[in-house]
Amino acid sequence: MAELKPDKQVKKEFKLEASAHPDKYYAVSVLKAEGFSRKKCSCGTQFWTVNPVQEVCGDAECSGGFRLFEKNPCKKKMDYITVWREFSAMFEKKGYKVLNRYPVVARWNPTMDFTIASIAAFQPYVVNGEVDPPAKKLVIPQFCLRFGDVDNVGITMSHMTGFVMIGQHMFVPPNEWDQEKAFQDILDWLTEGLGLPKEEVTFHEDAWAGGGNFGPCMEYFSRGVELGNQVYMMYEQTPDGPRELKLKVLDMGMGHERNAWFSQGKGTIYDATFPTVVAKLKKATGIKYDEELMHKYVPYAAYLNLDEVEDIASAWEEVAKHVGTDVEHLRQRIEPMTAIYSIAEHARSLLFALADGGLPSNVGGSYNLRVVFRRAQGFIDRFGWDVDMAEVAAWHAEYLKPLFPELLANIEDVKKILGVEREKYYENKKKSRSAIEQALKKPIATERLIELYDSQGVAPDEVARIAKEQGVAVTVPDNFYQLVAERHEQAEQKTQTRKKTFFAVDGLPKTKVLYYGAHDAVHFTANVLRILPSEGDRQFVVLDQTAFYPTSGGQEHDTGTLGSGAIVDVFKQDGIILHVAEGDGGLAEGKQVSGTIDLDRRHQLAQHHTTTHIVNGAARRVLGNHVWQAGAAKTVEKGRIDITHYETLTPDELKRIEEEANRIVAQAIPISKELVRKNRAEEAHGFRLYQGGAVPGAEIRVVDIPGFDVEACGGTHLENTLDAGPIRILRSTKVQDGVIRIEFVAGNAARTAISAETDVVAELGRELGCGPELIAFRCRELFEKWKLAGKGKLTKEEAVLSTHQLWTGDPVAKAAEFLRTQPEHVLKTVRRFKADIEKAVNK
Repeated sequence: MAELKPDKQVKKEFKLEASAHPDKYYAVSVLKAEGFSRKKCSCGTQFWTVNPVQEVCGDAECSGGFRLFEKNPCKKKMDYITVWREFSAMFEKKGYKVLNRYPVVARWNPTMDFTIASIAAFQPYVVNGEVDPPAKKLVIPQFCLRFGDVDNVGITMSHMTGFVMIGQHMFVPPNEWDQEKAFQDILDWLTEGLGLPKEEVTFHEDAWAGGGNFGPCMEYFSRGVELGNQVYMMYEQTPDGPRELKLKVLDMGMGHERNAWFSQGKGTIYDATFPTVVAKLKKATGIKYDEELMHKYVPYAAYLNLDEVEDIASAWEEVAKHVGTDVEHLRQRIEPMTAIYSIAEHARSLLFALADGGLPSNVGGSYNLRVVFRRAQGFIDRFGWDVDMAEVAAWHAEYLKPLFPELLANIEDVKKILGVEREKYYENKKKSRSAIEQALKKPIATERLIELYDSQGVAPDEVARIAKEQGVAVTVPDNFYQLVAERHEQAEQKTQTRKKTFFAVDGLPKTKVLYYGAHDAVHFTANVLRILPSEGDRQFVVLDQTAFYPTSGGQEHDTGTLGSGAIVDVFKQDGIILHVAEGDGGLAEGKQVSGTIDLDRRHQLAQHHTTTHIVNGAARRVLGNHVWQAGAAKTVEKGRIDITHYETLTPDELKRIEEEANRIVAQAIPISKELVRKNRAEEAHGFRLYQGGAVPGAEIRVVDIPGFDVEACGGTHLENTLDAGPIRILRSTKVQDGVIRIEFVAGNAARTAISAETDVVAELGRELGCGPELIAFRCRELFEKWKLAGKGKLTKEEAVLSTHQLWTGDPVAKAAEFLRTQPEHVLKTVRRFKADIEKAVNK
C-alpha cells in the first residue's frame, strides 16, 4: 500500500496541476466576465488583474511593500466593529447563516488546543461528514490564536498572535457545489463592501493541503496587503491516489483586522483594530508617537517578517535605508511603539483565551499563554511603565462589547487570573538574579538562553542587561519566543507509548448498549456472538447487546453474572464490548444468555459519577467560569475530578464547594439523559458540553442537571441529584500548574467517611482534652509548643495545652492546616507531637 504524501508536497504538485488547468479549478468564468485577465509574475505566481500594464502580483515583496497609505483606494472607511456588521449583513442577504464565534479553546476538537482558523471550528467532524454542519452556507467571526508569529508582533506592524478570521463556509454535496457563486460573493464584498475598484484587486492562483484533504485556492491582494483567500476543498488523499470528497467544503478565511486597517488606510493594524486601547496606553506611558517616522517605516515593515527572511540583519538594513536612517537609530525609535503594540495585542489574545476557559501554564498549549504574558510584562518592566495587563484586557472587553459581549461578562475572572500570573512572574523574577549570575560564568549561546527561560522563566532581556553590567555581550535572537515555543512543542510531542492488546473481534457488529437508560435496570438477555479463550479459567465474551458498563470515561466497569459465571472485568475495543468471565458459565456461541449487574456496585459508581458533574458545577460557581474538567476517575471507594484553576484551593473554598454541591443534592433536581444530534446539542448548550474532551460521532449523550450543569457523557448516572447525597470532599491537591485535583465521596461511601470522621474527632478530643470546637486551635497550640520543645525551650508546666479559642467549622480540616499535614494524618501527627514533647520535657 502506497504511503500518503506530505501536505507540502501535495500542495506543490496540485498547484502545478491547477495552474495548468485553471478553467477546471478556478472561477475563471466569473473572472473573465468581470474583465480580469491572467498573467504570470516574475516570482512564478499566476495572477488575475484588470490592469493591462500590471506585470507583478499583489504580494508586498513583489509590488513594493504596503501601499495602502497613499491615496487609499477604499471608498468606505470602516472601524473594526463596522467591518463585521457590514460583512455579516451583506452575506445574510446572500443566504448565509450568521454564526457567533466558537471558543478559542478548542475542546470539541481532538486535534488542537486552540482554534487556529475559522474552518477549525468545524474540524474534524463536520468537515469529514460525520456531523451535520450548523448550516450549509454560513459566515462566522472566528477569533483564532497562532503563536508562531509572536516575535513579529509590534515589528512588522501587521502580525498578531490573536486575530478574527472572518469565515465564509459551505458544506455541500457535489451536486450543490457552486464555486462560481462563492467566488462572486467574496468579489462583491471587495468591490461593494470595501468599495474597492476592480483595478485595485489582484487574485493569486494557489493550492492548499492539510489533514488529508486538498484543493485549489484563490488569494486576493490590494496594495501589497493580503486581505484573504478562498480554499476549495475538493479532494482527499488515498493510497490509490486522489478521490473526490463526498462533502465539498468552502474554506474562505479573511482577516477582520486587515480589512479594517486597509479600509482606514492609516497607521498600523493595531491602531485600526483596537484604537481606544492604543490611545489609553500612549496616555498611560507618556510616550511620544513619532508619526513621521512611523509613516516611513510601516510600508516596509513587512520585509522584517521572520518567517520569510533568512538574513534579518540585512532586512533591517534595507528597511532603515528606505526610512532614511541607520539601523540602530531606527530600532531605538521603534522599540517603544513595538512595546505599546505588543502589550495591547498580547492582552487581547489573553482576554479571549482566558474568557474561554484557558489558563497560562508550564504544560501543553497553555504554555504559549504564559509566553505572551511574560513578553508583554517584560516590555512593561523594561520601560518602567505603570501598566497593568488586567486593566488593558478590560479596555479591550469594553471596546469589543458590541461584537463579543461575553468578554465583558467574564472580565472579573480574567483579571483575577492575570493578577495571579503577574504575581508568579515577579516571584520568579526575584529568583532569577542568582540563576543569571551563575549562567554568566560561561558563554551564553541561544540554546542556553532558551533553557533559562523555559526551565526557570528567566527573561532573555534580563540576562542581557545583567551581562552588560558585567561587561559581557549577550545577543538575544529576534525570533527568541518562537524558538521557545518550538522547543516546548517538541517536548510535548515526546509521549510515551504503551503496548495495547487487540482481540479478534473483526467482522462483529458494534455492541448495542443498554446502560444508557435507568442506572438500576440491571437484568437483561443477549445472544453470545463470540467467545475468546484467555489464560486460566477466564474467557472473553462478546454479546450482541449488554447492560454491563465497560471501563471508560474514568469510570470503573460493572461486575455481576452472565449465565452461571461471574463477570470480573468489562472493556471496549472499537465499539465492541468484551466481558471477562470466570469459568464457562454455561456460555456458548449462538446461545441466548441472561445477565445481572451487581446493583450495589453500579449504584455507588453512579453516585460518584453524578457527583463528579455536581462538584464540577459547584467549583465553577464558587471559583469562576474559568473552571473546566481536566480529568476524572470514579471508583467504588471514591471519586476525583481535576479542574483548571490558577492556584491551590483554601479550606474555605473547599468548604464552599462542598456546601454548594450538597445544596444541589438537596434540591432534588431530576437528571435528564438523552441522545442528541451533536450540532443540535451544541446549539442548545454550547461547548461546556465537552468537559471530558472531544466526543466523536453524529450523536452525543447529553447528561443535564437543568440550570446547573450539562455535559456530553456516556457514564452511568442517577435519576435525581437527591440520590447522590450526602457529598463529602476529602482533600484537594495541585496536580500540575493550572490543574487542581478534588477528591470526594458520595452516598454510602460518604456516610462511611463521615462516620469515620466522627470517630477521628472523638479520638482527637480525647488526645487534646477538649470538645470538638476547641480541637483546631488546640492543634495550633500543640504545633507551637512542639517547635519550642525541639529547641529545648519548653518546661513540663508549659507543655500543658490550655487554649479555649473556638472554631465552628470543620475541626479536622482546620487542624490539618495548622499542623501542615493532610486531614487523614491529623490524628497520627497529634500523637507524634505529643510523644516528642513528652520526651523533650522529661529529658
